[in-house]
Amino acid sequence: MDRPYIFCHMMTSLDGKTVLEEHAPQVPEGDFVAEKAPMYYVSIDPSGRLGWEKNSLAYIDTTAHVLEVLTGQASNAYKAFLRKLGISYIIAGKETLDYDEALMKLKHLFGIETLMLGGGGVLNWSFIQAGMCDEISVVIAPCADGSTKTQTLFQTKEGLSTDEPVGFTLKSADVLTGDAVWLRYLVKSAGKKEK
Repeated sequence: MDRPYIFCHMMTSLDGKTVLEEHAPQVPEGDFVAEKAPMYYVSIDPSGRLGWEKNSLAYIDTTAHVLEVLTGQASNAYKAFLRKLGISYIIAGKETLDYDEALMKLKHLFGIETLMLGGGGVLNWSFIQAGMCDEISVVIAPCADGSTKTQTLFQTKEGLSTDEPVGFTLKSADVLTGDAVWLRYLVKSAGKKEK
């Protein structure tokens, strides 16, 4: 594999411009594979709330096919919306995300072997707590803003994770240009699941 698959979470939600067809014809049960792609942008969206405009995202010189991870909470109208745009999706869990099922489906349906989790603090921490992260990669820049509104690296959320500590083992530390530091840690967690 030349590049890792991208695994992120969009923070936007359905806006006034995105209209779901509430009486859309019933879509088939289960997962939907719109296309196989060399790169995926996997979005964790349990209830089906993201207002996509197309089935791909481009960043600098990389284009990735959008792939949604939903739960049974996502409506038929939302799944019809994704199908109309040609956006792939999987269902992993009835009411809450089933991490094991999500990763299994991503591997078996799309051939995804490596994921880079680039979510917000809640998503990052919930995956660590579920024992689904092998490594943490952190770049520390020589600046800070002190704002209470600044996104944290890890954050607990009731129903998704607890505040039980998780330890890391340093794998490497590199000084980058501009006085930044790149730290890589292996995750050591008592709750870590055996693969």
